[in-house]
Amino acid sequence: MQSRSGGWGAFDKDNDKEIISKIPFCNFGEALDPPSADVTGHVLEALGALGFTKDHPAVAKGLAFLRAEQEEDGSWFGRWGVNHIYGTAAVLPALEAIGEDMGQDYVRRAADWLASKQNPDGGWGETCASYMDPKLRGTGPSTPSQTAWGLMSLLAVNSSDHAAPIRKGVDFLIKNQDESGTWDERYYTGTGFPGYGVGARMNLDAEGLSRKLGQGTELSRGFLLGYNMYRHSFPLLALGRAKHWLETAG
Repeated sequence: MQSRSGGWGAFDKDNDKEIISKIPFCNFGEALDPPSADVTGHVLEALGALGFTKDHPAVAKGLAFLRAEQEEDGSWFGRWGVNHIYGTAAVLPALEAIGEDMGQDYVRRAADWLASKQNPDGGWGETCASYMDPKLRGTGPSTPSQTAWGLMSLLAVNSSDHAAPIRKGVDFLIKNQDESGTWDERYYTGTGFPGYGVGARMNLDAEGLSRKLGQGTELSRGFLLGYNMYRHSFPLLALGRAKHWLETAG
């Protein structure tokens, strides 16, 4: 199911022919399922758990795809979760899983970007508006799921430089856990379609883009989703990995 580019999509491979999105009855124009960094990251992490390394041809192609998709600021775009916090959190654990050297500059840039986006309360958050305004990447009120993504990213890099942000993130999740054992999430952190029409990241600095798309930061041509399990599952995953880190390297 790997696409020619080396990445993976959610449902299909090589489903990236933009002319299909011009069919009038397509919902939001999103008839495409092109490879994305977040799905590719999840696939590579799974392959790594099964014993595949970056020397395997399919993994090597996937790694090259991720390297090519990295943003200048060090982050990765999130197709199925909001947004660059999610994309980056899909990639960094994948790199660790396939045996990548986590001390490389491109990995450290991603981790440093995430650490720089941590809120004063110790959590992470990103507004859905970041899909249209690049200045909003990694910024927004802290949420449990996005905090968990930030934590899992820094834990994967496992650098002493990020020990303080990791501990602050753990404290945020512990302090915000409710009496039933889970977390409340007031903001949408999942996406249906970002609203671009082609299902892929775009150059948000392109002249006239909002006019071309017929939307601004309100994302009128796309929709965001409240994935209810995000607030349960991702904090548990992050805290489990943090426990291991605290017992070994922390």
